[in-house]
Amino acid sequence: MSQVKKVDGIDIHIDGEGEETIVMIHGWPDTYRMWDAQVADFKHRYRCVRFTLPGFDPDTPRRVYSLDATVRSISYVINAISQKKKVILMLHDWGCVFGYEYYMRNKQQVSAIIGVDIGDANSVETRRSRSFTQKLGVSSYQNMLSLAWAIGGPIGNMITRSMANKLGAPSIREYIGSQMNYPYYILSAGEAGSYRNLQAFEPKVPMLYIYGVRKPFMFHSNSWLEKIEGRKGNKIVPFNTDHWPMVRQPERFNKVVQDWLPIPSVQPEHEGEGAAEDEVADG
Repeated sequence: MSQVKKVDGIDIHIDGEGEETIVMIHGWPDTYRMWDAQVADFKHRYRCVRFTLPGFDPDTPRRVYSLDATVRSISYVINAISQKKKVILMLHDWGCVFGYEYYMRNKQQVSAIIGVDIGDANSVETRRSRSFTQKLGVSSYQNMLSLAWAIGGPIGNMITRSMANKLGAPSIREYIGSQMNYPYYILSAGEAGSYRNLQAFEPKVPMLYIYGVRKPFMFHSNSWLEKIEGRKGNKIVPFNTDHWPMVRQPERFNKVVQDWLPIPSVQPEHEGEGAAEDEVADG
């Protein structure tokens, strides 16, 4: 059963009627459609909830959403669909940034976290781990997207889509536009309170972290990986893909997630040591 519910002006897409709910939050330059392959598989076992981040939809007003405003929208969505139960977060890219922050402010609402390709991206450790060329690559694409936001209109959209092509983004081009670049504008220009108030992500619930290794730079530090992997019940799984493992290798992605997900139901809070890992899959 599939339904659409409007919450805080956002269309919420709900599929499946499982006892547990997975809330899927995408990143740039994506929409709720990024999770199609996961919903098709998981809806037979879980209740899948997804939506397009505020401001990312080309049919909504173009504006900057602060960190507080974005997290508040996520809170409205989860409060409206949670059925007074904890939810599982499945997050990618900026969805990780906002989803991790939501968790830090609402720990009682989350039973488990599946993070995809973004770890401690803004930490000192991650910045120090990058070479000069990698740092230049990061700042170049972020500043270009920030500029595209500032320009807006057809030219801003052209710049944004060109960058999406260059980065190999799998999103449908008609849904990509400069309106979804506001996080980079906030990051580069320090607007809307910037992201200085982001809390250090310290998950106390079970976490599965999946990341692609075929990228010019990583969005996590090795020390962060070790810290996450050091908690019993957590798992780190590298994929031989780019930034979008759930799209490039959906069958393996879904299997890894579904094989891991029963763990949180049995052991909701994990303390102590332990580690689990998987080999990099062939592309």
